[in-house]
This record gives sequence, C-alpha cells and structure tokens, in this order.
Amino acid sequence: MSASPYAEALSGRLDSLHPRLLQYFSTIPDGFVGSGRGTFDVVGTPRRWLWPVLAMLAGGGILFPVWQTDVPFEIENRQTDDGLRARRVFHLVGGDRVMVDRMRAVGGRLVDALGTRGALRAGFDANVDDGALVLRSNAVGLGVGRARVLLPAVIRPRVTLVERIDGSTERQHVALTIDLPVIGRIYEYSGSFDYEVRAKGEQ
Repeated sequence: MSASPYAEALSGRLDSLHPRLLQYFSTIPDGFVGSGRGTFDVVGTPRRWLWPVLAMLAGGGILFPVWQTDVPFEIENRQTDDGLRARRVFHLVGGDRVMVDRMRAVGGRLVDALGTRGALRAGFDANVDDGALVLRSNAVGLGVGRARVLLPAVIRPRVTLVERIDGSTERQHVALTIDLPVIGRIYEYSGSFDYEVRAKGEQ
C-alpha cells in the first residue's frame, strides 16, 4: 500500500495539521475506508451562462451545472497503489450526482486527476496554515487522447481548497473555489461533515 499523497507532499509538516485532520490526510490502512457525511452550504455557480460547459463535465464526474444550497453529501476515500481515490455523492435537487478524483504525489507536489477518466488534471502546492490544509493550484491540464495539454496562465483556472476544523462545531469543514482570470469565481462548494476511518464492510 502506497503512502498518503498528502503525507508525501507535506513531508515533515503533516503533524502541523489540526489533530482531527490527521486521520483524514494520513494513510488509510489496507482493509479500511474513509467515510464521511455532511451538508454543503452551497454547490455550483449562479452564472447560468456557464452551465452548458459544466454540463459537459458533469457526465465525467467532475463539476455540475447547478446552484443549490443545503446539499447533503457523502464522501468515501480509498487508498490504492496508484493514489488516494475519492468518491463524493451530492444529493442534489433533481437527482444524485457523483464526483470522483484520484490524488497522487508527484515530485513533491500533489496532482489530482478528476473525473472517471481523469480527463482534467490539476497540480497543487500544499501548505499548512494555522492547522488547516491549504491547496493552491499551480497547473491545470486537459486530456486530449493520450496527450496532456497544459492551459496557459492567461486562461488557467485557479483552484483553492481549504480543509479545516470548525472550532464552533468541531466538525471538518471543506471549501473549494475555482476562479478564472478577469471573470472571477466560476464554481464553488463548501460545507461541514463528520468523518471516520472504518473497516470495509462496516456501516
């Protein structure tokens, strides 16, 4: 079983995370699965002119053409030999949607392959800020056949992810934002959840 990609990317800084986050970002032992359940305060974007583009990504399990609040969700993390695989189920009005990704550590940075085929990839710098994990994208690429095409900085989306412990509720809080140069915020989700690592097959 490979090590947690977050542990590799953060190296000796992993222990600087809030103790409650260590379970989430440490290696998941063989025979176990990370399982979480919570509610997103918001999901998607109010910019409806972007929804046709997002609809093309929705089928691959990447992003969804919605703007909804109070969305129940579940997450399942599984450690594999090729990285950490995550599956998030969004219980949206109109039906459930599934977002999948595979996170790996490559050359000291995190690389996330999003979607069922990993068609969208983003490289991240990982840092710890006051016990929270902060990821900021440094590269975004698209899959074209077997090739990968890096997007130039002038059109490259900036992805930021912050995972922290909410001091008022003691729950884990996640916030993801995607911004484009000039245009600004084009997608986001944020909310809180409870999480545990349990043996496979346990409820």
